[in-house]
Amino acid sequence: MTVDLTPWRDPKRVRQLADQITRLTTKPWHLMEVCGGQTHAIVRHGLDQLLPDRVHLIHGPGCPVCVTPIDIIEQAQQLARRPNTVLVSFGDMLRVPGARESLLDIRATGGAIRTVYSPIDVLALADADPDCDFVFFGVGFETTAPLTALLVQEAARRDLRNLWLLSAHVLVPPALRFLVASGLSRLDAFLLAGHVCAVTGWQDYAALAQELSMPMVVTGFEPVDILQGVEVAIAMLERGDIGIYNAYGRAVTETGNANAWRVVETIFEPCDRSWRGIGPIPDSGLGLRLAYERFDARQLLTACDVSVVEDSVCRSGEVLQGVIKPVECPAFGTACRPDRPLGAPMVSSEGACAAYYQYQKRTPSTPA
Repeated sequence: MTVDLTPWRDPKRVRQLADQITRLTTKPWHLMEVCGGQTHAIVRHGLDQLLPDRVHLIHGPGCPVCVTPIDIIEQAQQLARRPNTVLVSFGDMLRVPGARESLLDIRATGGAIRTVYSPIDVLALADADPDCDFVFFGVGFETTAPLTALLVQEAARRDLRNLWLLSAHVLVPPALRFLVASGLSRLDAFLLAGHVCAVTGWQDYAALAQELSMPMVVTGFEPVDILQGVEVAIAMLERGDIGIYNAYGRAVTETGNANAWRVVETIFEPCDRSWRGIGPIPDSGLGLRLAYERFDARQLLTACDVSVVEDSVCRSGEVLQGVIKPVECPAFGTACRPDRPLGAPMVSSEGACAAYYQYQKRTPSTPA
């Protein structure tokens, strides 16, 4: 079914919302959007430039490719070099730099790496070649976790012995809690990712909003969606309200997709996970439960613990935490470009650095 998005891209409605936000705003407010897709929409359509100076949009760590820790990328590269093994991943992951090279470099030198659009596609690959090990590199937030869980569930049902999972899935709520506690960036409200809440529902965020004493607004991805989210958040802040508001009702409900999330909870359990450029965040990852540990691809590795250091010039960690804008990194647009990225945010289709480079073409000397 094709959805008519025209109403959500209406320039007249966009201007009306921007004017309403200007009239509402009496104090400086800092709002973090928690989705790289929202960041790209904001920068692409210049939505931040339509807002009053008192409204500051901060780009959060909402890009799953960007926050995948470098040690897991190194593990994926080791698996791709393993004899009789095929690493399967989403296309975005191939160009993300590890300590010295990317998966694309590994493939260019003979590593067996394939890309898929859905984790379920790996089942057919494993079925067709039972003598070869197939490792799915599972990356993403709550949006992609259900299909990865379904892959493992179906592999267990079929008793596939040549299908493995390297999990780098992460969860949004622990990251929000961590960002507020860190105090590195002023945060007054969160614009929540609509597609994440479409899976999980918004009910759990209601308690989190009370815990963190701030407004949270479930927000979509089109210009009107985003400005509606900003308007609601500003109105709540100006009134001193704390809580959750669903501004993306056409896609998000209180309970979300309960069946999809039930599969995730069957296969996975929360685990501590390090986020690239940020560091360890307790209970922010999804690890295989004991009943499904036989699918853990780390069993195929000769060494799981890989100690690596990020490029000291790249400040992508500060970008991911909202401490600086991409243009404030000295490497932006010079040493770090999409054709030779230093950090994952310049690679990913949801990365903030890639958005600024693609749509604003700013250099470090240009005011942000």
